[in-house]
Amino acid sequence: MPRSMTGFGRAKYEVDGREYQIELKSVNYKYSDVSVKLPRNISYLEEKIKSEVSKNISRGKVDVFVSFVNNSSKGKNIKINNEIAKIYIDELKKLSEETGIESNFRAIDISKMPDVLTIQNEDDEELIMSETQIPLNEAIENFISMKETEGNRISQDLKERINNIQIKVEKISEYSTGLIEDYVVKLEARIKEILKVDVVDETRLAQEVVIFADKTSIQEELTRLRSHISQFNDILTNSSVVGKKLDFIIQEMNREINTIGSKSGSLNITNLVIDVKTELEDIREQVQNLE
Repeated sequence: MPRSMTGFGRAKYEVDGREYQIELKSVNYKYSDVSVKLPRNISYLEEKIKSEVSKNISRGKVDVFVSFVNNSSKGKNIKINNEIAKIYIDELKKLSEETGIESNFRAIDISKMPDVLTIQNEDDEELIMSETQIPLNEAIENFISMKETEGNRISQDLKERINNIQIKVEKISEYSTGLIEDYVVKLEARIKEILKVDVVDETRLAQEVVIFADKTSIQEELTRLRSHISQFNDILTNSSVVGKKLDFIIQEMNREINTIGSKSGSLNITNLVIDVKTELEDIREQVQNLE
């Protein structure tokens, strides 16, 4: 199933006081680009997360946002800086002696002084990495689901548009069938009018018709257009990564329809060529939204 390049996915996971939240969002981009933003204390997860997300996209700019809050006591140690505590005590004693203020130190009071107590986080990296994988997998799954839903909508629109082109191509084919016969009638009448004769040299007329037929034949272009339309539908039906392939086919279809427009002198065909080119441009814009 084709996927849109735009998408969003979110997941949250809580266990033993540890909270993880992961969000993915993507926009159109010619190549694949994954950017991961996460707290500094779990920055070691960046490459793993980027690798996991990259496995699931072929094109698009994806931003991954990770938040982590550790309310658990696991991995946390309190360290008392005895040297700094002693300095505070000594200085406070001096202040008491100089001012006559009674000194009555309690450990709880000293602990509130700056840098006396510090909390050290010693997270279990393997545990954090393992737990992060759970919301990451869910976020990626939600992300892909949204991309596929949007991709399916775009795919249906593209099928309708390419079907409209196919109908117009068949009309062009119908109009092209009688072009040579019409040219013979008009050419013969024109020669009689100019030369003031009732009989036209059939040999010369046949030569002119052959030259005209060779210059204006669009059967090869029509055959290639039909082939491109068939390929377009096959790719939409049978592939998930379609953007670049469809973009290339649209370029080739534009080439063929331009050639038909330059060869044909029929107003009916010219009008249809304009309609097809307009439809192809709309398709090209839609294709830019697909992986």
